[in-house]
Amino acid sequence: MQIKGAIALVTGANGDIGQYFVKALCDAGATKVYACARKPSDLTSLVAVNPEQIIPIALDITNSDSVETVAQACQDVNLLINNAGVGLLKGFISAADLSSARAEIEVNYLGTLAMCRAFAPILQANGGGAIVNMLSILGKINFPMNASYSASKAAAVSLTQGLRMELKSQNTLVVGVLPGTVDTPGSQHFPPPKVSPEDVVREALQGVIDGVNEVYPGEQAKQMAAQLLQDPQSLENAMSAMVNR
Repeated sequence: MQIKGAIALVTGANGDIGQYFVKALCDAGATKVYACARKPSDLTSLVAVNPEQIIPIALDITNSDSVETVAQACQDVNLLINNAGVGLLKGFISAADLSSARAEIEVNYLGTLAMCRAFAPILQANGGGAIVNMLSILGKINFPMNASYSASKAAAVSLTQGLRMELKSQNTLVVGVLPGTVDTPGSQHFPPPKVSPEDVVREALQGVIDGVNEVYPGEQAKQMAAQLLQDPQSLENAMSAMVNR
């Protein structure tokens, strides 16, 4: 699939990665980009970058009515980018309660699923198109300091695999993007290496163009993905050591 001429929808467009998706899509020649956020007022400066291409949309992916309203309004979409997500840096046992785990599952898994269910028939009607799910390498190896987030991303990894199988017959490409630590304000206390949000977006969109199933942006993600294939126990031990010092 080519980005030039695409009509894209980006969830979490006001976020540290989402805004780069919107700008990169415009730069690559997308005809229209629906930029979605819970509060459209958070998108004012982003829309000002290219008001003719960027259309702000109010969307809460955890609210079924909101998802349905947006799907009805955006029937021309052929590229869905599920970027909205939340990470609350909680462990399984050390967390005070289950509220963080529930919030992460609601957004990272169920919200993403809701968007895919709403837009799959739209993509089919528009020739198949593509879905890009922003995942994390932590969906394949749990990080105890961000344990429930990792679990929610593991669910989203499985979702992405299942969607790929289920939507193959309608010619919809499903790309999973699994970066390591992204260099955003929220990761300022994490050690390097980090990947820039620009590089995450660049590799994700190239994955769409190349028609690949999974993309691992950045040095850290590529190394961890290789280690998971070669010696997954040593990677688990390394993760455990970080929390059991």
